[in-house]
Amino acid sequence: MSNMPGSAAEIQQRLDALDYLVDEGMATALHLSLALGMPLLLEGEPGVGKTAAAKALAQALGAPLIRLQCYEGLTAGEALYEWNYQRQLLAIRLAESHHESLSDADLFTEEFLQARPLLQCVQYEGPVPPVLLIDEIDRADDEFEALLLEFLGESSVTIPELGTIVAAQPPIVVLTSNRSRDLHDALRRRCLYHWIDFPSPSRVVDILRRTVPAANERLIDSAATFTGRVRGLDLDKSPGMAEAIDWVSALTVLGASELTADNIVATLGTLMKTPDDRDLVVDALKNEALL
Repeated sequence: MSNMPGSAAEIQQRLDALDYLVDEGMATALHLSLALGMPLLLEGEPGVGKTAAAKALAQALGAPLIRLQCYEGLTAGEALYEWNYQRQLLAIRLAESHHESLSDADLFTEEFLQARPLLQCVQYEGPVPPVLLIDEIDRADDEFEALLLEFLGESSVTIPELGTIVAAQPPIVVLTSNRSRDLHDALRRRCLYHWIDFPSPSRVVDILRRTVPAANERLIDSAATFTGRVRGLDLDKSPGMAEAIDWVSALTVLGASELTADNIVATLGTLMKTPDDRDLVVDALKNEALL
């Protein structure tokens, strides 16, 4: 645990070295999560860097990243553990061939247990606890949140056949949500909370300089301003940093040194992800509302 940062400023420095830029509020939230041993729930619009935060944190700590991608219908077996029924059946047949019999106690042991992300975190024995990313928790069903409560509150997993397994050192847990539905209070109470806004134009410029070093300053400045103006339109999906990075990268590949209506339209597929949004931006360009 000696690799843990001692302050929010140190977290900022470590993440900055990895070209993941955070403001003081985000750095403080990460620091408190580490210092208090509490899960951190990150919410914000898609594309603001919630998932990237967990990845960068794991890299900054030298910790393994274990990811649980949530989706509708996610089950306990996919998140916690499953029994390897094929191996159990093979063991039964092998015992029968030797005229032996196996009891439930013989079959439901760790030898036949398949650990999924939550149990993997609890069983991890490395020098630095793993970072568990529970990504897009709002996509999972309400019932799945209840399955998380023991793990989030006690860093443990209960297996009826084996008992309760408690982590030797609690994993570092980051949950992300796009607010496609409301999360239950019981889950929120177990977490620290931080909302991530779209970065300011100056922060966008800093990020683009790091991530697209081949782009010139004029293009980066104008792209940051343009992206901010586009978010002011009535879009289905506002472009996040991932889209802005892809867009500037595409413009750079085409040799653009400044924004024009023609090269914006030519590369708009990297910034806008629905036909309605694309048409809205094209119309705004025709009316000279964005440039």
